Amino acid sequence: MLKRNTEELKEQANKEKTVNFVVCQLFALLAAIWFRTYLHSSKTSPFIRHVVATLLGLYLALFCFGWYALHFVIQSGISYYIMIVIGVENMHKYCFVFALGYLTVCQITRVYIFDYGQYSADFSGPMMIITQKITSLAFEIHDGMFRKNEDLTPSQRCLAVRRMPSLLEYLSYNCNFMGILAGPLCSYKDYITFIEGRSYQLQQSEANGKEDTKYEQTDPSPNIAVAQKLLICGLSLFFHMTITKTLPVEYNIDDNFRATASWPVRFFYLYVSLMAARPKYYFAWTLADAINNAAGFGFRGYDKNGVTRWDLISNLRIQQIEFSTSFKMFLDNWNIQTALWLKRVCYERATFSPTIQTFILSAIWHGVYPGYYLTFLTGVLMTLAARAIRNNIRHYFVESPAVKVCYDIITWMATQIAISYTVVPFVLLSVKPSFTFYSSCYFCLHIASILVLLVFPLKRTQKGSKKHETIQPVWSKTLEEENLLQKNSYSTTNNSFSQKQEITCRYQTLKQ
Repeated sequence: MLKRNTEELKEQANKEKTVNFVVCQLFALLAAIWFRTYLHSSKTSPFIRHVVATLLGLYLALFCFGWYALHFVIQSGISYYIMIVIGVENMHKYCFVFALGYLTVCQITRVYIFDYGQYSADFSGPMMIITQKITSLAFEIHDGMFRKNEDLTPSQRCLAVRRMPSLLEYLSYNCNFMGILAGPLCSYKDYITFIEGRSYQLQQSEANGKEDTKYEQTDPSPNIAVAQKLLICGLSLFFHMTITKTLPVEYNIDDNFRATASWPVRFFYLYVSLMAARPKYYFAWTLADAINNAAGFGFRGYDKNGVTRWDLISNLRIQQIEFSTSFKMFLDNWNIQTALWLKRVCYERATFSPTIQTFILSAIWHGVYPGYYLTFLTGVLMTLAARAIRNNIRHYFVESPAVKVCYDIITWMATQIAISYTVVPFVLLSVKPSFTFYSSCYFCLHIASILVLLVFPLKRTQKGSKKHETIQPVWSKTLEEENLLQKNSYSTTNNSFSQKQEITCRYQTLKQ
């Protein structure tokens, strides 16, 4: 009886936290509209915009998480102190260890002392985003103020920060009301550019590489993009509240279900139950994106038809996720900003086994539940096996359109099952239920992946001149190049410029 009452109290507390989170995000949406209308960069100084964005962010954090919100200020404050005291040569290492360590201690405390197994809107969620920002900025400052320009990759060169931010700028970047609750991660330069009102200044380059005059772009309206994303939020929330509850992932390990259901039925339920678990992420991440857009942040440029694009910091692409035909395609479009963070702070800088180090960092950053580590260990196998199959057999099926359609259908089915199989421990959290599920499936996809790796060779690619592990990570070069354009450049279709103009890194025009 006592245990039942305890569970009911936890469930009620979880609901209250979730309601608080949603209310705070809706308030942030209204605040974003007010911020863009009345505190526009053309009317207000960057100082005022920094102050208001920071105070509103801290107020929302205090309302949503109570005094646990102090962790956000403490983590940011100590990290800033480390940056100032240690210096640009080694501060990125100290900031990385401290921020990730502080996050891990908080996650251990929450999980194993207070709230094991509860998917509550806890304070460690925002700390995960702040940890990304702290470590990203530390590496960007190290790149901009210590490393030689010729030693940097193109993305590092564009993201490099050439001066130390003030304490206000630092707190504003980490704790602004637009991203403190659910992110997404953005680069420091993008954020400062937005605050100072330089988001719509495009630099044109002629075909000969010479810079043209700076063109002041009319401030585009985000209203249509915000409305579309709010519609997606509404549909995701409706799906979550009506269907997700009827398709629990835990039913995959139900004794009666495992004993009576056929293999096709079990795999079909595995797919639909994990698909039904995704809308809550669609809701949270899309709402966060809409909040940033409503404030005027997130403008990427124009597509080839002259339509505005507000996906500079978008965290997912739902259509590509649901219709992925490869493991890589799914991961390239899921939690995009985190994938780029892992690439930029770990994979590109690892001196040995960058793929393994990147998966380990991802698991540590997500939290301390054993299920997370089981998922990422399984993910390593699945990623390598999927890449081996794709590299060795795909070219046989792409010449004929009819054959390619069949190939795409089969790979879509295989990808969805593999993804669902991989992430079950991520949802179940604990070791025992996770192994119950895998053992009930006889570890079939684990064994299949190992056999694939034994049969098919992996194509290896050189990674610069460094002696790195040559297998590229799941967040591939294609994703990085696309997001480099999203982060650091704008395209235009304005007819007053040459059709031969090149997209250039807009940060070349910023005076740090």
